Amino acid sequence: MTELEKLTAGEEYYFLDADVAKRKARAAQLCQEFNQIPATDPLAQTKKIKEIFGSTGKRVSVQANFNCDYGLNIHVGEDFLSNYNLTILDIAPVNMGHNVMIGPNVDIYTVNHPLTAKGRSAYLAQAKPVTIGNDVWLGGKAAIMPGVTIGNNVVVAAGAVVTKDVPSNTLVGGVPARKIKSLS
Repeated sequence: MTELEKLTAGEEYYFLDADVAKRKARAAQLCQEFNQIPATDPLAQTKKIKEIFGSTGKRVSVQANFNCDYGLNIHVGEDFLSNYNLTILDIAPVNMGHNVMIGPNVDIYTVNHPLTAKGRSAYLAQAKPVTIGNDVWLGGKAAIMPGVTIGNNVVVAAGAVVTKDVPSNTLVGGVPARKIKSLS
């Protein structure tokens, strides 16, 4: 298997592989272009973010700075809004539903590295997709870890680190995030 095939299959892959690096270089270039668009030109920002993302609804708003690893693995529904300094490490797919709001300085990760020194020194990584449902609000400085699924009508409190799946109709917060209460 190639390293990209391993990555796609969810297996450990060599993250310095030329084909993996090429995908990241494309994303870095497009993110740099996006981040240089003046905030006074939201139409140009929207056009560029739609070039970066794999798919979007008609109404999408992303504020600079935005950074990602690939871009084409990011899929958002209608009425997607992110505040400043969103980072999405989308080595694996990141799928978000409709009416998703993301606060400032939020990080969404699909990639992780081995717990062993031997694995890290071999430049290995493993990717797991992230899924976020409809009507979700991720508070500022929240972090979503690889492999997490967040249901519909969920609020993730500011500063929360989400390491496990979150069921629909739930408010979570803390490090690691835990259920605070049910939402109606």
